[in-house]
Amino acid sequence: MVEIRFHGRGGQGTVMATILLAKAFFLDGYHVQSFPLFGVERRGAPVEAYLRLDQTEILIRTNVYTPDHVVVLDQTLLESIDVTVGLKKSGWILLNRPSPPANLDSFSDYRLAVVDATHIALKNRLGTRTQPIVNTAVMGSLARVLGVPSMAAISEVIREEIPRQPKANIKAAETAYKEVQTVELVDR
Repeated sequence: MVEIRFHGRGGQGTVMATILLAKAFFLDGYHVQSFPLFGVERRGAPVEAYLRLDQTEILIRTNVYTPDHVVVLDQTLLESIDVTVGLKKSGWILLNRPSPPANLDSFSDYRLAVVDATHIALKNRLGTRTQPIVNTAVMGSLARVLGVPSMAAISEVIREEIPRQPKANIKAAETAYKEVQTVELVDR
C-alpha cells in the first residue's frame, strides 16, 4: 500500500487533487481511498488531505500517520509546518516552488522533487494571480515522480470532473509532468 499526504491551503485545490488522483489511479486499476483533514475551513488556511492506493483491497480506515510520500502545494507552509513528520525514509517530497530550497539539510533522508506549479497555473489562467489553483499541475508532476497514474487517466478524469477550463487544466498537468525536477541530494 502507498500512502500520500498533501499539504496545501484552502482554495488551492488540495482536496480536489486527492479526489481526482484517486479517480485516475482507479482508472489505472488501483484500489483507492481519498480523504481530507480540515482545521479551520477558510480560504488560505492550512489543509491536509490523504490518498491511499494499492493493487489489492484497502481495509484500513485510519488517518495516514506514516506516509510514503508528501506533496506540498504551498511552499510557505514549510515555514510553519514540519511536512516530514512521519514520512518514511527515502519517500518523495514534491514541493511547489520554482527551485530547490537553499537549505537541503532537512530533506537529506528523503527524495526531493520541485515543480513551479504556481507559474504553470498562472500561465494557464487557473485561478487568479493572488490565488492560483495549482492542483492539476501538482497531479501531473506527481504522476511523473511516482511513475503512476498514467497521464491518459489524469486527462480523462480532468475532462470528466472539471467542467471549467478542462483543456487548460490538462495542459497544466502535462506541462508539470514534463517540467518537474528531481533534486540530487548529496549523501551526508
